[in-house]
Amino acid sequence: MKTFKQIITAVSFLLVISGCMPVNEVNIYTSRHYDADDILYAEFTKKTGIKVNIISGSGGALMERLKAEGENSPGDVFFTVDAGNLANFQKEGFLQSIESQTIKSLVPKELRGANDEWVAVAKRARVIFYNPESVSEDEITNISYEDLANSNWKDRIVVRSSSNMYNQSLVASLISNLGVESTEIWAKGLVNNFARTPQGNDRAQLMAVANGQADIAIANTYYIGIMLSGKGGEEQRQAASKLKIAFPNQDNRGSHVNISGGGILKHSPNKANAEKFLEFLLTEEAQKHIVNNTFEYPVLDGVEPHQVIAQFGSFKMDKTSVADFGKYNPEAVKLMDRAGWK
Repeated sequence: MKTFKQIITAVSFLLVISGCMPVNEVNIYTSRHYDADDILYAEFTKKTGIKVNIISGSGGALMERLKAEGENSPGDVFFTVDAGNLANFQKEGFLQSIESQTIKSLVPKELRGANDEWVAVAKRARVIFYNPESVSEDEITNISYEDLANSNWKDRIVVRSSSNMYNQSLVASLISNLGVESTEIWAKGLVNNFARTPQGNDRAQLMAVANGQADIAIANTYYIGIMLSGKGGEEQRQAASKLKIAFPNQDNRGSHVNISGGGILKHSPNKANAEKFLEFLLTEEAQKHIVNNTFEYPVLDGVEPHQVIAQFGSFKMDKTSVADFGKYNPEAVKLMDRAGWK
């Protein structure tokens, strides 16, 4: 006669092979491409025993996958960069409200999506980089985003294309603060000041300024962290060492801040584990890992940015709700097209 233990073991085996046995896991759909994230996933598993399964791809590819999977999707968490991307997933109905009070207590309201369907886990500022050899202190002191439309910057500015979500979110934030009409006038002035047709990524803009092809660039702060750390190679490190940062709008609303963040997918089969994962990303340990490897700014109070970024000083951050970046994205895209922003 079989013992009780043998019976339980046999039943468990049958449940596993039939797919009925609960699995302690969380399935992360991510468009992030940082090797440092793999260390985070491993540490989360070590601390909780929850296995992390990664499904990576572009935002568009993941969106199509979720549409195809429907209610049978195994996805638990969508983890990505830029509030605009998170908002797009929310608009498509792929996310659900986060219930964790721990998460809500740690993440300020302005860094959460509508209905708390997604939250920030790191911040990145989109600011002005300049070459002090070609830009005077008088020109750059107390500068604002609005000033970049002034004629004194004619043929001196480089920035990525209008198809870039970082730029779309910047314009959306301006729409939120200034309105569509004023922002469109600004965008036309900015385009008129371009030193070249938009091309390349943010690092390409910084390289252009360092090499004298332009005087200022609009880019995310973490890129100069990557370059100065040597992760981009010696040429990029030397180029970045020539540049300084100007944080715009310090005498009013503050500099534009975007995010990396995550949300819980609508049909998550492991919702409790999904919330545990997002809570983990907001622990002091995880926040330090993020800022020290991606050069972003922390969400958690008490955690300092990487020293490579901290050397540029503290600044006043714009507290415009990141949810507005998604809300005004369609208008921002149309506005940039009307302005001739390629």
